[in-house]
Amino acid sequence: MIIYIDLLIIINFLFDFLLLLTINIALKRYSKIYRLILASIFGELTLLSLWIPFSSIVFTILKIIMGIIMVLIAFGYKNIKYTCYNVIYLYMTSVILGGFVYYLNIEFTSLNYLIILLIAPIILYVFIKSMKVLKEIKNYYYKVKIVFRDTYELNMTGFLDTGNKLFDPITKKPIILINKKKMKGCIQIRSPMYVPYNALNHHGLLECIKPEYIMINNKKLTNYLIGLSEESFKLNGIDCLLNYKIWEDI
Repeated sequence: MIIYIDLLIIINFLFDFLLLLTINIALKRYSKIYRLILASIFGELTLLSLWIPFSSIVFTILKIIMGIIMVLIAFGYKNIKYTCYNVIYLYMTSVILGGFVYYLNIEFTSLNYLIILLIAPIILYVFIKSMKVLKEIKNYYYKVKIVFRDTYELNMTGFLDTGNKLFDPITKKPIILINKKKMKGCIQIRSPMYVPYNALNHHGLLECIKPEYIMINNKKLTNYLIGLSEESFKLNGIDCLLNYKIWEDI
């Protein structure tokens, strides 16, 4: 196979630039374009592997070192955590892009290089959008500890459901929904009350219990009821649906 060095240099530069630009947008680094260009130019040193026969271990170490230097050039240094995030995202996006190209099983010809360059921004754009969605969803997850009498407690993963606006009309306490199956271990300590509710398609009485307190983000809340839902929650890994009022209280 004939390798065109000038084309390879251009392709390598553009790929590095796209990867750094993706990090710049996804992580909101607000770095100047000239810094991304300088880092991409530095990344051209990886092409030395075409002429210098490095062992796989040495080449891997050099790639990691070069990745660190590239993100330092592109985004500067603030602290270890900041730099590590940048390096991780650099390799994560490169793996995603490289894996997609490998999946397509594209033969590397001059024409296919151009095709890859055209689809690479689309792939990385989809990746950025997906990361933003996941980040937004993650902000609605909370670790929840519910403590009952006799120090019985439940540790759960809660999701802040802005659609959960259930309140006890008498006590005005907001209600957190938990699947009833999660409460089997504390049947003996329950003092149930029944709260009327109205949903889109039905209404009825919701069985509720009063915990001693709820702990969310190290904030102790005592003015909440636990509603026992017969239905399982569709969100993966979620044990309870938090009331929208949580936003105001924590």
